[in-house]
Amino acid sequence: MIGFIGGGNMAEALIKGIVKSAEFGVRSKEVLVSEPIEDRRKYLGQAYGIRTTVSNREVASSCNIIILAVKPQDMDKVLDEIADLITDEKTMVSIAAGITFSYLQKKLNTKKLIRVMPNTPAVIQEGMSVISLCECFSGRDMSTVREIFMSVGKVITLPEKYMNAVTALSGSGPAFIAFFIEAMVEGGVNMGLQRDDALTLAVQTSLGASKLLDGGMSPLKLRETVTSPGGTTAEGLRVFENRGLKGIVVDAIEAATKRAEELGKTVDSKQ
Repeated sequence: MIGFIGGGNMAEALIKGIVKSAEFGVRSKEVLVSEPIEDRRKYLGQAYGIRTTVSNREVASSCNIIILAVKPQDMDKVLDEIADLITDEKTMVSIAAGITFSYLQKKLNTKKLIRVMPNTPAVIQEGMSVISLCECFSGRDMSTVREIFMSVGKVITLPEKYMNAVTALSGSGPAFIAFFIEAMVEGGVNMGLQRDDALTLAVQTSLGASKLLDGGMSPLKLRETVTSPGGTTAEGLRVFENRGLKGIVVDAIEAATKRAEELGKTVDSKQ
């Protein structure tokens, strides 16, 4: 039985991936989610045919894989509520930013701990998830968790020391990309385009470029392919270089990484 504590957007994305993936082999009735909001429980049950409950303890006692899909600030309360039900037979998976293994180890009586940082595109099965393991797992345990996140996109495995950088790059990344697209749209509007047309152009251009990169073309190669000496692309790139765009982006990733580190230290300091 796979359990979710918290029935928000990311939990829903994972539930959708699980129940709609023919390869996964999990029936909807083998998924249990606890959610305090009644309307949300009804929606999840009707939309995906899963079992729902208001009780976090029911999930903790009934499920062997438990995904902690709550906000970092709510994690302490939730873990205190279920801690006595967690045995070393249960695999605990946290998808909350800044919740470290050291924190989870102090709260739970199991060494079978996994951290995962998914991102928002998981809601359309185009997510990027990074998995980090605390201890050695059996092939079956790890395989099931990996399949859950593969059902909503791509998965890679990295040591925990990289999770703050992952949070900054892929966790926050969709917002950074959206910000850049907003700027492209504003530029198009300033040059006379209708806003809807500018948005269509910017989004489809980003999608097409991403598919080329996903197909194996390097960012440098794509940039060189589009850029002709003395042409329009070269002129635009010159402005980026003169304004220090690359440095700004690098600084933004660094700032987001440091903030993730600070959040993790805040959580750990409570123990």
